[in-house]
Amino acid sequence: MLNTVLKSVFGSSNDRYVKSIGKVVNQINALEPQIQALSDDELKAQTDKFRRQLDDGASLDDILPEAFATIREASVRVLGMRHFDVQMVGGIVLHRGEIAEMRTGEGKTLVATLATYLNAIEGKGVHVVTVNDYLARRDAEWMGQLHNWLGLSVGVIVPNLNEFERREAYNADITYGTNNEFGFDYLRDNMKHERRQMVQRPFNFAIVDEVDSILIDEARTPLIISGPTEDKQDLYIAIDEVVKTIPEEWYEKDEKARSIQLTEDGTEEIEKLLLEKGLLETQNLYDVENTQVVHHLDQALRAVHMFKRDTDYIVKDNKVVIIDEFTGRMMDGRRWSNGLHQAVEAKEGVPIEPENQTLASITFQNYFRMYPKLSGMTGTAATEAAEFWDIYKMNVVEIPTNVPVQRIDEEDEFYKNTLDKFAAIAKAIKEKNEIGQPVLVGTVSIEKSELLSQFLEKEGVKHEVLNARQHEREAHIVAQAGRLGAVTIATNMAGRGTDIQLGGNVEFRIGDELADIADDDPKKQLEIDRIKAEVAAEKQQVLEAGGLFVLGTERHESRRIDNQLRGRSGRQGDPGLSRFYLCLEDDLLRIFGPDTLFAKMMNSNLADGEAIGSKWLSKAIETAQKKVEARNYDVRKHVVQFDDVMNDQRKVIYEQRGEIMEADRVDDVVVDMRHDTINSIVADACPPGSYPEQWDIEGLKERVQDVLGMTPPIDSWIEEDHVEPELIEERLRQESDAIMERKMAGADAADWRQAEKGILLERLDHHWKEHLATLDALRQVVNLRAYAQKQPINEYKQEAFGLFERLLDTLREDVTRILMLAEIRMQPVQSQGLPDLPDFLTGHIDPLTGLENSNDGDGSMDRPELFGSLAGSPRAAVGPGGSDTHNPYADMEISRNAPCPCGSGNKYKHCHGAA
Repeated sequence: MLNTVLKSVFGSSNDRYVKSIGKVVNQINALEPQIQALSDDELKAQTDKFRRQLDDGASLDDILPEAFATIREASVRVLGMRHFDVQMVGGIVLHRGEIAEMRTGEGKTLVATLATYLNAIEGKGVHVVTVNDYLARRDAEWMGQLHNWLGLSVGVIVPNLNEFERREAYNADITYGTNNEFGFDYLRDNMKHERRQMVQRPFNFAIVDEVDSILIDEARTPLIISGPTEDKQDLYIAIDEVVKTIPEEWYEKDEKARSIQLTEDGTEEIEKLLLEKGLLETQNLYDVENTQVVHHLDQALRAVHMFKRDTDYIVKDNKVVIIDEFTGRMMDGRRWSNGLHQAVEAKEGVPIEPENQTLASITFQNYFRMYPKLSGMTGTAATEAAEFWDIYKMNVVEIPTNVPVQRIDEEDEFYKNTLDKFAAIAKAIKEKNEIGQPVLVGTVSIEKSELLSQFLEKEGVKHEVLNARQHEREAHIVAQAGRLGAVTIATNMAGRGTDIQLGGNVEFRIGDELADIADDDPKKQLEIDRIKAEVAAEKQQVLEAGGLFVLGTERHESRRIDNQLRGRSGRQGDPGLSRFYLCLEDDLLRIFGPDTLFAKMMNSNLADGEAIGSKWLSKAIETAQKKVEARNYDVRKHVVQFDDVMNDQRKVIYEQRGEIMEADRVDDVVVDMRHDTINSIVADACPPGSYPEQWDIEGLKERVQDVLGMTPPIDSWIEEDHVEPELIEERLRQESDAIMERKMAGADAADWRQAEKGILLERLDHHWKEHLATLDALRQVVNLRAYAQKQPINEYKQEAFGLFERLLDTLREDVTRILMLAEIRMQPVQSQGLPDLPDFLTGHIDPLTGLENSNDGDGSMDRPELFGSLAGSPRAAVGPGGSDTHNPYADMEISRNAPCPCGSGNKYKHCHGAA
């Protein structure tokens, strides 16, 4: 109560912050007459003027008022749109690295040009991140006109670009693209072997459009690049044979959770069996060295004792095919992840297909936190403000609307069951349709959209159904959803980034209806004038009918998604109406359970087809939504906690790779590795503080022979008086250095340096890949330690640190062994590119379920053009058998065995280099 009174007197903290920004807006407005007086050439010259000021020591904040006034005037001249004062506030918020929450229709795309232009003047690059490639293209073309006019270059990152086109786009002052494309390019860059092959520049500033969708909704599923693993067929079969022999008393099953645990006695017995088969590296099953074996053992236990043939899967054409537990249909092409499918294949004795192994991965949280300055904009962020601050340290600022909102938000209506609810919805839509009021219906799934469509067909209501799979077609339909009598059914996420204008969208109608008329045809202007007149007249009719009616068929588990749907209506002060219809069978309402007071009251007080509405019920729904939001936040936080551990290691590895790629020579690194390896070998055989008679001399000689390929007189060294381990280390270092010097003397110095560099990078990548696989397996099993009253995340941190140290030790020894034992025959060094594209898969994998979740933010799933290849899909016009016989890469130094830069997926010698 006291807070309410204080807010009414002093305003909220958000109000006070927005008011403080008003002082800067006043400075911008004061400059407007001066900027308006400039000629076009003088206005274009402002960009160079600002760059000189920055070179002379001015900050971006110093030039902000004049820069914003410049782009406002340029927008008027180029686009015919002038930024409102509230849009200036939004631009300042974005420049400060905060989130601007702006209602739908307030012009977020135009707002972004302010902060984009100001920050791009530095020349360090600005990334504008969108939820799908249609919006990336649209915004780059639309707002690119403005930036190009002011002398800034604009690039766009979309699927099917080759490496050179990507590099050119990233080198532009401003780069538009999707979150997935940016993320996968980062991972791919850190798999390359030469700095010149990398496409991205160092991170500077990013503006994330629909920031809640990208940084919240998609943040649960990391981006993963994977490739086939080495053949583990013998391991699967051996573990399967062990698991099939164990009696029931050795394990406990949890049918509901579909999990299975070994008992204490069972663990001891299994250890014995695995040791007999030579599958364990140490005596204890749960030692970190046996992590992979434990992981595959768990999957084999599930496969043999939990998954049933002809219930969970069938064997068809000598392959294991999953059966959908809800529909009973075969799911051809789908495979269980994390080795489970391979375990079932071993159980059934069918050919075992290799797993896909993670080669590189990153969460969106850790990707976007690499930007020194990150900002975002959306219509709905306030409900997730705590998460934005906790994870990204971004403050959410609610920007006031340019014109007060006129939309009426009615109370929810509750029904007993789905059929009653949909009958009522169809009736309401028909009533609005008869008076010409346009209706936008939001559903939570494609199935619900189709069900409602059947009801409307019975009522004879003409309508459009969208499922957010084809963005360009979707944008055209959503843009016209405000026309007289229009009824549009869409999933709640559909159509983001496209305004619904009452009476229709003039630009979209011109594009759709006049596409066949040439621009210089005099008929075209007449037709444009006709369309504008029709839209204006139709808008007046829609306004009289009450504006856009937004109807929600059920509440989403997140209040934010409901607010997005509501925000479609009441754009720029237009009248509007919104209402949600709910029933006891809705997913969210089932949270209350069938035996709650809420459900009993509904069942006892409602007749069939009758509705009820009250603030108490709406409040109860909001409480349920808050609980689900909190749970989802916990899930995302859990994912990022585990990825933070890997992220620290990823930074070290990627930084090391970068230094190696940039270095002209790495001989000092190789020498240090060799010396460290020798020190480690001697320390293992001759522990510090021990007596010579306790030393493992035979083991020392074996290791020296194995790793260094040397047979020095260690016995005679030991016989000397007062011999110390340090002396043995020194002599081994001297002998190994002498051997390497002789090898280097017989080779060209430049070729030798390149060989060292190539071996170091290749081994680093190999061991990092194996390390990622071990961490994946560890993450799957570490939660079991909660049964021992231990925190899984703390256990994971500890184990992961130990594994990382082991990775570095193994890397040092491996590189030393290769260089010491290899017979060096120098050949012309070829540039190493990435492996052929078909060996790679990109995915957006849920780490908890293992299911692919390649969602581009608008509800569309499984889009091969976004996720099907490593460096873009093959380009139809350029490649083997294509129509383009010219080789645009002839003047470039490209290895014949490197992937062709056109993106075809073939080696250069089989593609453009074949001529």
